[in-house]
Amino acid sequence: MGWDLEDFAASTASVNPDTSAMYCREVEAFAQWLARRLSGPEGPASPAPEPADVDLRLVRRYLAHLSTEGYARKTVARKASSLRRYFRWAERTGRVAADPTVGAVTPVRGRRLPRVLRAEELETLLDTPRPVVADDSRARRQRDDAVLELLYGSGLRVSEVCAIRLGDVDLGRRRLTVSGKGAKQRLVPLSEPAADALAGWLAHGRGEMADPSCAGDAVFVNLRGRPLNTQAVRRLVDRRAATKTNPHALRHTFATHLLDGGADLRHVQDVLGHADLASTQIYTHVSRDRLRRVIQDTHPRA
Repeated sequence: MGWDLEDFAASTASVNPDTSAMYCREVEAFAQWLARRLSGPEGPASPAPEPADVDLRLVRRYLAHLSTEGYARKTVARKASSLRRYFRWAERTGRVAADPTVGAVTPVRGRRLPRVLRAEELETLLDTPRPVVADDSRARRQRDDAVLELLYGSGLRVSEVCAIRLGDVDLGRRRLTVSGKGAKQRLVPLSEPAADALAGWLAHGRGEMADPSCAGDAVFVNLRGRPLNTQAVRRLVDRRAATKTNPHALRHTFATHLLDGGADLRHVQDVLGHADLASTQIYTHVSRDRLRRVIQDTHPRA
């Protein structure tokens, strides 16, 4: 039967194509390691290993092998996650009798608190651009302003910004239909600055920059008039930021500022599109950490 990686890839159609390709690469790397392990010194001593040949003992040995080879804990945990996803699919489709990854312990990944931008960093990004962008065309400035306002003002992921279509925008009610992870859609309110920036871009800048032959109904386009991609958004943020940052830091800052202002955790979860409340709860730790720093910096007896 083999490892059927094409069928497995088809089963992950709901995730980013790059992520799906990563799953397949990591399963293939495991299969290659397994083949070498089951080979004799003169070459293969038995037929190529099948998924059904894998048991918990082999999974554990593979993860131990990765650790001894010097892979970071985060990398080992990611590879283990790919194997779990593959074998859950293999069990569900009858390719294996039982999932051999059940019981495999992976290294605990140290979870760093997300970075929250300082007020002066936000001001540079949103209100007082660096001199390097002073000569940008009006259309480019409008596009960049709208993208940045959505990242911070609505807490969107980079991929969600790139996926916005004209029909998703409701400026009259100041809201946006967002396609998030797993193709799940949610309604997100637009802040007043975000709505204004988006309205300006759609009324003027997009018409100047978009190439009608290839832009389609994408809201944001690159300098060649084609739909904007995630790499271009990262370059956009790098260009506008005064210090090293990334687009996701704007989403972190959005969530943290909501909680600092007294927003309910469940409401923040809904706006961010988190399937699991635990993903949102990390921002409560960030808020407590920020409060601790404020007390230490400002209280006379801290």
